[in-house]
Amino acid sequence: MNQSTHINRQITLAARPNGAPIQNDFKLVESPVPTPADGEMLLRTRYLSLDPYMRGRMNDAKSYADPVGLGEVMVGGSICQVEISNHADFEQGDLVVAFGGWQDYCVSDGVGVIKLDKTMQNPSYGLGVLGMPGLTAYMGLLDIGEPQAGETLVVAAATGAVGSLVGQIAKLKGCKVVGIAGGQEKCDYAVNELGFDACIDHRATDLEEQLVQACPDGIDIYYENVGGKVFDAVLPLLNTKARVPLCGLISQYNATELPVGPDRIGLLMGNMLVKRIKMQGFIVFDDYGHRYKEFQDAMVPWLLSGQIKYKEDKVTGLEQAVTAFIGLLQGKNFGKLVVQVGPEQLDLGAKS
Repeated sequence: MNQSTHINRQITLAARPNGAPIQNDFKLVESPVPTPADGEMLLRTRYLSLDPYMRGRMNDAKSYADPVGLGEVMVGGSICQVEISNHADFEQGDLVVAFGGWQDYCVSDGVGVIKLDKTMQNPSYGLGVLGMPGLTAYMGLLDIGEPQAGETLVVAAATGAVGSLVGQIAKLKGCKVVGIAGGQEKCDYAVNELGFDACIDHRATDLEEQLVQACPDGIDIYYENVGGKVFDAVLPLLNTKARVPLCGLISQYNATELPVGPDRIGLLMGNMLVKRIKMQGFIVFDDYGHRYKEFQDAMVPWLLSGQIKYKEDKVTGLEQAVTAFIGLLQGKNFGKLVVQVGPEQLDLGAKS
């Protein structure tokens, strides 16, 4: 690769959002392609993952990870090809999962980088069903949710990257699965394609009544990644010793203040006490990164056999990332949202 003829497009954080992000909160800039030092490698992005957690990283607030600084490249998982390697464990042409961010190129010292089979048919799956969302669904459900055959599981964002896998894994474990999704098309997909027993449109005015009808025996596991009015509908139906893996709260990510209404903390804590409910939050790579192989050993056979179905929502071009991300927070995506940044196929034998 002749670096003198290449530029590195980067999407940076231009301003901290007040509520929902807008286009002006981001800036597309160009910089020279970086040069890796000894022990480093230059990675070229092929696919970028867009995920709800990125909204929290735009705030200047203490959390499980540092916020993105103003003027810094937006964070994100990526599928990359090694363009130049000065690292003993990687060679030019290797296909890897990295945390390269919203840009064409990045330099890595190899920490946290996972090598993939460079001949894999769908490399972008490493950002979804075989990546962070898949690991999140698998570990949150099985380790915290502890599903048992015959139990009822409810999952919101039921056709999203995590929720769609949670429901399918629960079905494999013998559970009755009820999804909650946005719109009839997504609900039909959850039932007809993913095999859920039922799916309810969260926009329905009678959400609570439909949930009662779908869960006549109550709810044993609620996989939480939405919060808000969906959780309000779920809470009264939670059974004694129900489990609630707490994965995310996408309904609250753009909020600038607490929602109007009564304080629900007492109601929640009272239910947790009387019903002995277990609710546990988790950060997937912090808590379960060391069990990644266990997850892959289970997921790959399910995927190859067709027991697990997977849907991507793919957009083309780094310049489309901002619009796609804003839409993600509004529920406009259908499946795992990825951005194709580089060519669909890169020449794995090319020399620099």
